Amino acid sequence: MPSSANHATKTNKISLPTHNNFASFFRAGLDLKVYYSQLPAPKMALFQERTLPFLYKLVYIPLSYNYNLTAAKASHSRYLSETFLEKLILVAASLALICIGFALAWFHSLNLPVLHSIKDYRPIQATLILDKNGKALDVLASEFRLLVPYDSLPPLLPQAFVSAEDGRFWSHEGVDAISIVRAAFNNLISGHRSQGGSTITQQITRALLLDRKKTYSRKLTEAFLSYRLERVLSKKEILFIYLNEIYLGEGAYGVEAAALTYFDKHASQLNLAEITLLAGLPQSPSNYSPIKNFQAAKSRQRYVLNRLAEDQIITPEMAHDAFNQEIRLVNRWKRSLNGYFSQYVRAQLEQRYTRDEILRGGLQVSTTVDERLQEAAMRALLTGVEKVSRRQPSSATPQAALIALDTASGRIAAMIGGTDYMQNQYNRAVQSVRQPGSAFKPILFAAALEAGIPPETKIANDALTIALENGQSWKPRNFNDKYSGNISLREALIISSNVGAVRLLRLTGFSAVLSLTKVLGIQAPMQPDYTLALGSSPLSLTELTSAYTAFANDGLMHAPSAITSVRSKDGRVAPWPQTPLTQVLSHETASWMHKSLQLVVQQGTGRNAGGLIGASGKTGTTDNNVDAWFVGSAGDFTTGVWVGHDHNTSLGTGETGGQTAAPIWQTFMQEAIQ
Repeated sequence: MPSSANHATKTNKISLPTHNNFASFFRAGLDLKVYYSQLPAPKMALFQERTLPFLYKLVYIPLSYNYNLTAAKASHSRYLSETFLEKLILVAASLALICIGFALAWFHSLNLPVLHSIKDYRPIQATLILDKNGKALDVLASEFRLLVPYDSLPPLLPQAFVSAEDGRFWSHEGVDAISIVRAAFNNLISGHRSQGGSTITQQITRALLLDRKKTYSRKLTEAFLSYRLERVLSKKEILFIYLNEIYLGEGAYGVEAAALTYFDKHASQLNLAEITLLAGLPQSPSNYSPIKNFQAAKSRQRYVLNRLAEDQIITPEMAHDAFNQEIRLVNRWKRSLNGYFSQYVRAQLEQRYTRDEILRGGLQVSTTVDERLQEAAMRALLTGVEKVSRRQPSSATPQAALIALDTASGRIAAMIGGTDYMQNQYNRAVQSVRQPGSAFKPILFAAALEAGIPPETKIANDALTIALENGQSWKPRNFNDKYSGNISLREALIISSNVGAVRLLRLTGFSAVLSLTKVLGIQAPMQPDYTLALGSSPLSLTELTSAYTAFANDGLMHAPSAITSVRSKDGRVAPWPQTPLTQVLSHETASWMHKSLQLVVQQGTGRNAGGLIGASGKTGTTDNNVDAWFVGSAGDFTTGVWVGHDHNTSLGTGETGGQTAAPIWQTFMQEAIQ
């Protein structure tokens, strides 16, 4: 008989003692030690410290109790022992069958959840917001999940998840006993739960049909339901559910959501490196998140690639190349860039859909925004506020907002409501109402022309005193304290004369101006006093920018719109009602205003917005340089820019609409109309 060590080496099996002899059991322990001699040192130490004592309690004590017989008894009882053992086996088998019968009856008596077919799989799906070109911008969701058909996935993607999570997936029937035993033994050796034995089917059962309580009854129920699930669904259908249901970290459920979250790609566009990075996540999405712990994610990726190579799905060379391939991650998938616009879209959707439909119903919302222009707008804003911070080092970094509208249709081409959506979700393009300063003057001048005041009218650009009803007086001042006698209306607009604007308001009357603001879609309340001429009544950037479209569109105007259509998860497409075209100004007034605003850019306060063919617009600056505005048109777009602090503090000396807002407008428009 070969020695224990040789026997273990040759057969690779463990020998157990057949009689009561501590030395024999100890030799069996040595056999185990030899068998596991190839283990790494840490696991070997755990095996010696924990596993061998456990085996002593499990095997040696029962053996010594049952077989501590004298040599004489042993010789007379061998036949009896063998007979007893056979009877014991028969009794045990009978009891096992009875227990299984009772268990099956019990399970069938329970009102357990079940999937009867793939049609019963109706997961929570996010609402996907698309730009005008069909590119994903953002999502609205309680769970970020986007259903993707199995056949649209790269073939290597399901294979990678199977190799990593359930290598025997195609052969087992819901529960894999071999994997359970292997995982239990490895966990025993390691001293902690390092492996799980759950199959992909069990993971689906746990996610869809059961709670997360770790009880024996739940585990039994899970096994039973997994077996039953394999009876009603094909392996492909089970894998389809798994790949769409599994949580993969960073708020992403399913491979489509994860692909967008980590790589800003659809799952169908993933390469082998990206696939294997995702396939490593199910075991511990938080610990293996490449955004939070890239090295841990790479370590797990190596494991997945090795498993694919071992299963001969890929070659070792492919595994090596994929591991060394550069991976570009997208942190906080587009939220900072598109969050303001997506919340605006949500507000529009809430007029027609319930909250549950929006957050769980799997809608696809086609919008008017161009992601390229979104990115250009954000770059322009961030560059602009950085320049202000350098000029004003003692002040806090200001906020800024930009909205770009298609002049002819009113469709929103870009909307940025602040410099960082993740820090502050307050949309300054829509929600904020601020004094526009001189940027309001074009509306006053248009109202004057519409009221019948001739465009050739001369107006005094001299010092002015207005008597107030309370017996006091008010003296409006020009920005530079310069006064030049009578000037034309156009010149007054070009140089942004304050006293000229107040005199024009006195000629026009409050009623005409307030009426035009309503026609132009401005809902913010306007105060009927003479400071109105200087833009003292707050309004939103979106309202003012929309009003300016009429100047460049021959007096025609659409109210701003953001949505073009909504597709439900069953494939039905519902066109979104578009805003009607309205003639808000006469052709003559619009033409005169457009020409005058072009001269403002060429000769007046808006020169820092110049350099673009046909550019027109107007600056606005409020008292103490609190708000800086520029609104104007070029090419197909009318764009408004606001810069300021949320708490109405000064931007600093010299920070005017022309100095601060106009360059941002110009930078953005250069990219927009190229």
